[in-house]
Amino acid sequence: MQIPEPTLEHKWLLRLLGDWNLESECMMGPDQPPSKSMGKQSTRSLGSFWTLGEMENDGPDGQPFRSLMTLGFDPVKQRFVGTFVSACMTHMWPYDGQLDAARNVLTLDSEGPSFADDGTMAKYHDIIEIIDQDHYLLTSKFQSPDGTWTQFMSARYTRVTDKA
Repeated sequence: MQIPEPTLEHKWLLRLLGDWNLESECMMGPDQPPSKSMGKQSTRSLGSFWTLGEMENDGPDGQPFRSLMTLGFDPVKQRFVGTFVSACMTHMWPYDGQLDAARNVLTLDSEGPSFADDGTMAKYHDIIEIIDQDHYLLTSKFQSPDGTWTQFMSARYTRVTDKA
């Protein structure tokens, strides 16, 4: 089997490599104030085709939790693919996404348990927006039964740089 050459999309993912500090805000419910936390993420490559982002931050209960995001690009499907798993969840979130025309925003579609907590599933978007080489945003939205999209989480990532 011959190893293919990385595409421009694979190279786009490499922009996420490195160590990051993050500040996040998550809505815990319609009648509750947003939960804020700080954390860190280390993103490394798995060859030229995949990124693995390992995050650790404080959970809603103040206890630390970890998560892992894998991202790649499937040239046959012409779609970004990956997964998200977290130590505080039992669901593996599959990703299927694409870049916007300006190549700064990657929207990852997924499906998972709804906020109704009644066994139903809902559609979700995790959206990665590159601000510059040292900053990016991650926002998460869910689709309500009426079709509207609601943002419930945002995180701002800042690259850790050594300035000795």
